[in-house]
Amino acid sequence: MKIQVNGERKEVPDGLTVRGLVEFLGLTEGPVAVEKNGEVIRRARHIEESVREGDVIEVVHFVGGG
Repeated sequence: MKIQVNGERKEVPDGLTVRGLVEFLGLTEGPVAVEKNGEVIRRARHIEESVREGDVIEVVHFVGGG
């Protein structure tokens, strides 16, 4: 299915949840914040929130450093 992630069109597998999308994108190291179609998706909902054709997703991956 086709969605938009951080301003880029992407082809991703059907049936993903937000958590599945984060894993598909390889962003499993450290916390992430996800917005879907203008709504922030709480981390507790990442495993149940479905990603659908045409969704607009913004993912912010937090990286520590000093």
